[in-house]
Amino acid sequence: MNAITHENSQLGFVGIGYMGRPIAQRLLEAGFRLSAYDRHRAQAEQLIPYGGTVAESVAELSSGCDVLLSCLATDDAVLNTYKGVDGAFTQARRGSLIIDLSTVTPETSQELSRLGAERGIHVLDVTMSGSTPVAEQGALTLFGGGDPACFAAAESIFTVISRKHFYLGPSGSGATMKLVVNSLLGIGMQAIAEALALGEKAGLDRHRLLEVLSETAVVAPAHVGKLQRAMQSDYSPQFPLRLMNKDFGLILNLAAAVGAHMPAARAAYEVNALQSEQGGEQDFSAVILQMEKQASLGTTDHGGRLYLGLLPTSIGSVPGRRCASISERRT
Repeated sequence: MNAITHENSQLGFVGIGYMGRPIAQRLLEAGFRLSAYDRHRAQAEQLIPYGGTVAESVAELSSGCDVLLSCLATDDAVLNTYKGVDGAFTQARRGSLIIDLSTVTPETSQELSRLGAERGIHVLDVTMSGSTPVAEQGALTLFGGGDPACFAAAESIFTVISRKHFYLGPSGSGATMKLVVNSLLGIGMQAIAEALALGEKAGLDRHRLLEVLSETAVVAPAHVGKLQRAMQSDYSPQFPLRLMNKDFGLILNLAAAVGAHMPAARAAYEVNALQSEQGGEQDFSAVILQMEKQASLGTTDHGGRLYLGLLPTSIGSVPGRRCASISERRT
């Protein structure tokens, strides 16, 4: 496959949301010609000031581009975009390239690749690590699956939107790597939320606690900004809680399929789900609020020790006292 350049390639982009908008904007600012489609037309129109154009349908978009990128929220959204009589595959040019940036199951990525191959269309699953501010800076980390020659041909796109990009292997490998990474992201945020609640209940000043935690070696760079925003009680979405909740579901389904045991991920998912039930659009770091809420329900024994209601029964029982699990308290 020939290398993709500003001069020889027209780009299409489906899904101008939290991540799609800054990615598409960076490509336009780098000199690529790009047309966009979003089911909410106003989202796509945000790219017009940067030189983008707006397509009326996915089919129209795919018929006019050499490279079609998509950044969508769910497996169903991805499959519905590409399959069917009005899907992208119906009008896509033979020999064109599809780069799906969505977080989906490896099976969905493999199905796209199979359907594309039947029509002479190349498909890459290129997932990403980084939230909206990272995308705006062009500092994402990308994980690619699919044909290595196609991945190499798209180098000019990847260098615009990412700090680093890695080829992982055949179709589905990029999707798998993203679920591995997001398991660390979600579990790490849950661990921070628990540690913060512990420190607060033990009498440390909340602001100072967050400030110092953000300077320690044990907090990952992806979480540092979350602590700084938590100081201001800012949980506006950069990576929405509902998407982290969805990703936990994908992670646990993959774990079940391959026989991997992930107790920490399951526990983090339960807390994430509890906070998701509060409604409203929040960042995934809002699990801090859930742990602070749970900590306020704690009781102390005569020795002054605090017992929270989030410990698994198997490790949370003490003489004369039983700590219920999340699932028990929800019933």
